[in-house]
Amino acid sequence: MQLHTREWGPSDGKVAVLIHGIMADSQCWWRVGPHLASLGYHVIAVDLPGHGGSPRAEVYSPELFASSVLESVPAGPELAIGHSLGGLTLAVAVERLRPGRAIYSDPAFRLPRVEGGAPMTDMMAQLKDATIEQVAAMHPGWTAEENAVEIEMLKLWDPRTALSLSEIVGSDHTPEPVVPSLVQLADPSFLVSPEYAKDLVAKGFEVRVVKGAEHTIHRHLFEDFLAGLDSWI
Repeated sequence: MQLHTREWGPSDGKVAVLIHGIMADSQCWWRVGPHLASLGYHVIAVDLPGHGGSPRAEVYSPELFASSVLESVPAGPELAIGHSLGGLTLAVAVERLRPGRAIYSDPAFRLPRVEGGAPMTDMMAQLKDATIEQVAAMHPGWTAEENAVEIEMLKLWDPRTALSLSEIVGSDHTPEPVVPSLVQLADPSFLVSPEYAKDLVAKGFEVRVVKGAEHTIHRHLFEDFLAGLDSWI
């Protein structure tokens, strides 16, 4: 599946690949992309299947997301950043993509089970028609511009992507750190517990917590997101 992409920076620059999370698309990198471009990167941000301007599928899976990215960006980029579902996608693709460095921002290597109530994936799907007031209430630290971007992305999102992920809730997609790999965490992270973070360190990942950051670190605390990547970009 050939994905829709959004690009910044010089065409002959070192390549950076950005992979967004569930419900979002390449628009969510509206500050990250230009910043990396200012550092000389040619930035390619994908819209995953079922998101943004990319094609829809009957069934979505981590392998579909990963294989679509591999078909849509150059192999061996200098840098790859995946947030949440994008981190899971990068985890599945990393051995084949082989970036110079991999950054997993609050990654969904493991989708946790929620005790009682509807599954997390079902709750995500219900956010398709969220109003800007609801978005602002869910993300009190976001700017008005970030809230507006969220509404635009939700319009282009296929909620079946979330429903399809119910099949992998409780499974483990933790990758091997086959390239230098940073895991950047929210504070607290609902996806990576402190115990799991210690396991990642023992496995060979560098783990950094962005103090006070919610799950969407690059959208909530942009400057702190960048500071957390110091020496990696």
